[in-house]
Amino acid sequence: MSPQHWPYPRWIAHRGAGKLAPENTLAAFRLGAAHGYRMFECDVKLSRDGVPFLLHDARLDRTTTGRGIGGDQDWQALSRLDAGGWHSRAHAGEPLPCLENIASYCRSNGHLLNIEIKPTPGTERHTGEVVARHAARLWAGADVPPLMTSFDVEALEGALATEPALPRGLLLDVPTSGWIETALRLQCVAIVCNHALWDRATVAQAQAAGMRCLSYTVNDPWAAQRLIDLGTDGIITDRVDLFAPA
Repeated sequence: MSPQHWPYPRWIAHRGAGKLAPENTLAAFRLGAAHGYRMFECDVKLSRDGVPFLLHDARLDRTTTGRGIGGDQDWQALSRLDAGGWHSRAHAGEPLPCLENIASYCRSNGHLLNIEIKPTPGTERHTGEVVARHAARLWAGADVPPLMTSFDVEALEGALATEPALPRGLLLDVPTSGWIETALRLQCVAIVCNHALWDRATVAQAQAAGMRCLSYTVNDPWAAQRLIDLGTDGIITDRVDLFAPA
């Protein structure tokens, strides 16, 4: 995929449906879809036995009934956890999804996906390799592949080495020297920034390098309008109830 061919919509639902449902669950994806979203962002890491699954934090404690490092446990144990009860009683019993669950849901419903590769510390390159390999298999024959992003350069290196045809984006939270050069070396098609980092100069730099400009996590109308006026390409939001994705 080239930056000139950009099949992704402007509006992307953060972790499925932002904060309106338990993040990184199928319940969140369904709620985001009910609000009209057709592209979702989610966080993917590996279980101890190599199964890609959805979880943002390294630890299980905040968003599940589990304890400890998620990547230190086998998928069989992880699949039995409650990943919804922390959010609300209505979502109690919602399981952690594996990437295969999410792929099946997205492909069956014509939805698109931004996979943020979120390695357990110490598994960066390996996670990028395995997640990319599974994504290529799960989206084989799809018109639009998932966009693979990460803050971790080693993870993106692993994804590039394993499945170079999958599109990649470099995530940035703070200004970093050499960011354009890093993204070019990783053959990225996009830069995904903390929305405050985009201004006319940085947008011009990214566009001159042939890359698309995406932003997270945009929850205020003034911030969204500023990014639209700057000519950026994608907005990741929690407020699926506020922004109409059309």
